[in-house]
Amino acid sequence: MADLIQKKLQGEVEKYQQLQKDLSKSMSGRQKLEAQLTENNIVKEELGEARATVGKRLDYITAEIKRYESQLQDLERQSEQQRETLAQLQQEFQRAQAAKAGASGKA
Repeated sequence: MADLIQKKLQGEVEKYQQLQKDLSKSMSGRQKLEAQLTENNIVKEELGEARATVGKRLDYITAEIKRYESQLQDLERQSEQQRETLAQLQQEFQRAQAAKAGASGKA
C-alpha cells in the first residue's frame, strides 16, 4: 500500500513540476509580449511627435520660401530701378562727350 501511495505521490509531484515549467514558460512569453507592447506604444508616441515636428518644419520652410520670394521681388524691383538709372547716366555721359567733341571740333 505504501508503494502505491508513493507512486501516486511521485506522479502528482511530476504533474506539479510540469505545471510549474508550463507556468514559467507562459510567464516568460507574457513578459516578452508586454515588452513588445510597451515598445510599440513608445514608437506610436514617437511617431506622433515626429509627425508634429515634420508639420512644424514644413510650415517653417513654406514661410521661409514666401519670405525669400518677397525679398527676390524687392531685389528685382531695385535692380530694375538701378538699371534704368545707369541707362540714363550713360545717355547723359554720351551726350556730354558728344557735346565736348563738338566743342573741340569747332575750336
